[in-house]
Amino acid sequence: MIEIIKDELKLHNEASLKMNELSSSIESIAKFAIKTIESGGKIILFGNGGSAADAQHIAAELVGRYKVNRKGLPAISLATDTSALTSIGNDFGYENVFSRQLEALLAKNDLVLGISTSGNSLNVIKALEYAKDYGVRVIGLSGGNGGKMNSVCDLNLVIPSNDTPRIQEMHIFVGHTLCHLIDLNFS
Repeated sequence: MIEIIKDELKLHNEASLKMNELSSSIESIAKFAIKTIESGGKIILFGNGGSAADAQHIAAELVGRYKVNRKGLPAISLATDTSALTSIGNDFGYENVFSRQLEALLAKNDLVLGISTSGNSLNVIKALEYAKDYGVRVIGLSGGNGGKMNSVCDLNLVIPSNDTPRIQEMHIFVGHTLCHLIDLNFS
């Protein structure tokens, strides 16, 4: 078991070292997020499975706090309302669970952030397309080659890995780093 643990740590460290390449993209996303909040908009996040958990986690850090006490910041995860998810999935199809919520909640100054390790999750893509057509800034967090999110997002931050656990680990690193940069601006 110790060897497996060491191997996992090695893979995590290798993925982590590659994140230096993405520093300017992370900075750009943070600037978009800060501008969104300053202009009265909110950050809307969503994803499936572990990416849904990341969306919830990041939104909670912004609404609550990350490292410092400051006013609550406007962020919401579309992956949290089981009644909305199941009713929309049942009535309109699972591929519409996020785009339908955007129809109800999206406003002109908002920032939309979709998370998909493959970059190809249909419900994430449809929501990003909806947001793009609406005219708001569209950000993606993906992995591998970025998938279909490359052609939909204004900025798709692609984790340089094909290993889902490593992509998810780096997504939460990006989320935490964004929260820290946002905290510094609103503290």
